[in-house]
Amino acid sequence: MPHHLTEAPIDTAALLAKVQSPGAGAVVLFLGNVRDSHAGRAVRGIHYSGYRSMAERSLLEIERALAREHGALVRIVHRLGDIAVGESSVAIATAAPHRAAAYAANRSALERLKSEVPVWKRELYADGGEAWREEESLVP
Repeated sequence: MPHHLTEAPIDTAALLAKVQSPGAGAVVLFLGNVRDSHAGRAVRGIHYSGYRSMAERSLLEIERALAREHGALVRIVHRLGDIAVGESSVAIATAAPHRAAAYAANRSALERLKSEVPVWKRELYADGGEAWREEESLVP
C-alpha cells in the first residue's frame, strides 16, 4: 500500500507512531522545510513532481535496506505539488534500540532519497522566476 507520497501536509504524529516500539530507545525525526531564500533569491515556494510508482518502490526499498543495515525502523514521507515557505516537504522517522543507529539510518535515508528517488524540485521565486534544482549532497 503506497504511503510515501502525499499532496497533503505531513502528519508527523502519525509518522512517529509508525516507528514507535517498546524496543526503540531512540527515535529521530528529520523534517526538510521550504526556505524563504536560496542563493540570494527570495523563494515563494517549491513545486515537487515525481514518477509516483517508481518513487514509491524506491522509498520502500530504502526503508528495507536501512532496516537491514542499521537495525532501524525507517519511514519516509515526501510531498508532491506546491509547498509554501515554512512547510515540510519531506519527513523521515527512524527508530532503533540505540541513538547511533537511529541517527545513521536517518541521515542515510535522506542522502539516498535525494540521489535515488525520482522526485524533482522546481523552486518558485518571489520575482516570478522558476528554476529546477539539482540534488545536493549532505557531505561538504
